[in-house]
Amino acid sequence: MSPVPAETTTASARQRSARAATEVLAPWVWVLLLPLAVAWRATGHHLGETLLWGLITGIFGSILPMAVIVRGARKGQWDSHHVTDRAGRVIPFAACIGFLAIGFAILIVGDAPRELIALAAAELISLIVAVAITFGLKFKVSMHAAVAAGAVAILVQVYDPWFALLLLGVAWVCWSRVELKDHTTAEVSVGTLVGLFVGGGAYAALAAAFV
Repeated sequence: MSPVPAETTTASARQRSARAATEVLAPWVWVLLLPLAVAWRATGHHLGETLLWGLITGIFGSILPMAVIVRGARKGQWDSHHVTDRAGRVIPFAACIGFLAIGFAILIVGDAPRELIALAAAELISLIVAVAITFGLKFKVSMHAAVAAGAVAILVQVYDPWFALLLLGVAWVCWSRVELKDHTTAEVSVGTLVGLFVGGGAYAALAAAFV
């Protein structure tokens, strides 16, 4: 049996690492866990309130839209649950914005902590900007990069500058999207900027405004 070439082994390892990053650091994971982290700080570490407000934001911002996306992928409406085809992102974006808007309304009516309202609003603003870039400029901005970078920017504000170390994870997922040929370097770069400045900036402005 002939040995496997070193180049093939290395390429296989790179692909496995890229696929792992793409799944583990997917947008839906960040959008589900980030509200719980923000709620934990906003509620003074009250477990019940953390679960209540965090899960409302996470379910409407992550679980329900992802259910629509996965169902569509299984029916062949788009290429995969990552929806790598730019033209196929209309329904997924609409689902994300629609469900998140419902969750945002629930947070306001329920008098949720201002940090959670600011988070949901920042996510909505980021999505709208991503839609404008994707369809207005016809440029497939990376949502993996945008969501990951935005989440890190918000965690730094909510907790501690040390959370900036999570930018290593952002770099990993950006690399993975390029390695898998789902995005170009330009697309993940723009996504990262959208996350840092639109997502992170909107959260900072809104959290301060809601004081």
